[in-house]
Amino acid sequence: MSSSRPYLIRALYEWILDNDCTPYVLVNAAYPGTTVPDGFVEGGQIVLNLSPSAIRGLEMDNERVCFDGRFGGVAQQVWIPAGAIMAIYARENGQGMVFEIETETPPPDDNGPTDEAPKPSGRPALKVVK
Repeated sequence: MSSSRPYLIRALYEWILDNDCTPYVLVNAAYPGTTVPDGFVEGGQIVLNLSPSAIRGLEMDNERVCFDGRFGGVAQQVWIPAGAIMAIYARENGQGMVFEIETETPPPDDNGPTDEAPKPSGRPALKVVK
């Protein structure tokens, strides 16, 4: 089954806009395939304003979020894999959703059963931020 994360991101983005709020995303800037303005990254993370008045050419699909934005007056294209998005929320009241960091789980060992506890599924757990 595919990840629900990109579907939830799109739904919450629309919900935030429908309520006349500003959608912000918290991004893991170190996540593979992420292209964000390095000068604005703090502690490996960056917060981005996804308001239609702040960005151009927003595309959201099941793999990534991308758009053109201006950072310090310089135009830059931003690429964010869905797995790099740690949270989406409304700037005005903080309502939205936080996602747990995705981790890679190694493939199962083909040497037969073991006494180890089962490995986590690798699917993100979700928490609602109020």
